[in-house]
Amino acid sequence: MTAPFAADARTPAELLHAYLRAGAPDADPSRPLVTFYDDATGERVELSAKTFDNWVAKTANLLQDELNAGPETRAVLLLPAHWQSAVWLLACWSVGVTAVPGGDPAEADLVISGPDGLDTAKDCSGERVALALRPLGGRFPERPDGFLDYAAEVPGQGDRFAPYSPVDPQAPALETLVDGLPLKLTGEQTVALAREGALRLGLEPGSRVLSTLGYEDWTGLEAGLLAPLAAGASVVLCRNSGELTEEQWTKRIESERVTLRLG
Repeated sequence: MTAPFAADARTPAELLHAYLRAGAPDADPSRPLVTFYDDATGERVELSAKTFDNWVAKTANLLQDELNAGPETRAVLLLPAHWQSAVWLLACWSVGVTAVPGGDPAEADLVISGPDGLDTAKDCSGERVALALRPLGGRFPERPDGFLDYAAEVPGQGDRFAPYSPVDPQAPALETLVDGLPLKLTGEQTVALAREGALRLGLEPGSRVLSTLGYEDWTGLEAGLLAPLAAGASVVLCRNSGELTEEQWTKRIESERVTLRLG
């Protein structure tokens, strides 16, 4: 039996780092890691592991230095499955912040929201960050009152990130749902479950997973980010794709070299 991809990784951020290791046999940092489609706007974004990591580093610096987030912080993410959502998840795990996709902002230290969740996000008494989720990572035409505009804040952040203290793999990392029931995971447990998912789904380095699932529960997180990351594979996220014909799906699956479709 061959060793799993990044066998020494104990946090999700360490899985990402494995893509960037010089001479890594199982992953090429120049290959696509996250490809995103929004079929309501016609947007397509493709991020290599290196480019994705750059976004994660900038976002982690924003979290740590501007938002004063750290290992005791709970961040609620009111975001769809989107390339910027994936960036925020990995940024949280790089800092040691507990990510709570779809959680209650009233119980959060920090909330990160897309346009559809801004009213709900105002229940958070801590820092609030708004993502316009516009093509090319564009800003809001007018910054939402009471929020930082992520697209305006992130460009000036550093391209490299180092946490003030090492992230503890046994500290809380993720709060999610499984079959509607709450599940709290450490970084180490998140990686272990992601590896189990990758094995169950038959993923390996070079696999391409197409997912139409949201990030509000474990099933969507596993399919659209964590299992591919744990396998040294890559993901194609599709949003607002319910109106695609079978012919359009076939064309996309072929053009993106998809090996597994979920959702």
